[in-house]
Amino acid sequence: MGHKELFEMEMEQLKCHEGGCLCGQVRYRTFGNPERARVCHCRYCQLRAGSAFGTLVYFKKNNVEMISGDLSDYDFTTEMGKTWKNQFCSSCGTTILMHLEAWPGDIGVAGGTFDPPTFGYELSGEVFMRSKGQFVGEINAPRKMDTWLNYEPKETGEGRIDGSKNKKEKRR
Repeated sequence: MGHKELFEMEMEQLKCHEGGCLCGQVRYRTFGNPERARVCHCRYCQLRAGSAFGTLVYFKKNNVEMISGDLSDYDFTTEMGKTWKNQFCSSCGTTILMHLEAWPGDIGVAGGTFDPPTFGYELSGEVFMRSKGQFVGEINAPRKMDTWLNYEPKETGEGRIDGSKNKKEKRR
């Protein structure tokens, strides 16, 4: 590897982007490019975000730094038997971070919490499209999945969590 390539790699690591919660008490900084960024229509993301989908931008754990504020945790186990922890502002409730057993070593950052330019990352996928709201249009993501890679629920869970009940006949 030449000097130019090494220099470019070092510059990528120096890239930083800040973000935070609605009330401004929680602030964070990310370094480098995300490992992946996905739009997720699963029921967990819909409930967590209070919206039709969640946007999760994953970084290596050592590339996310908390600057200020207190986070509260909500831990649960998915129908696949995997642990999931949401971290949100203790004051205003904005979800900031997600820790998923499915992505060890990475932290998901809520995509809408980055300071402008808020969406300065490319999406790598759109998942759990079976639960996609019928009013949500086309999302520009290269990989689209009805559920998730290796999705094998161990239990059906509560009806309010079962995204398969949202499956549409055919999208226009």
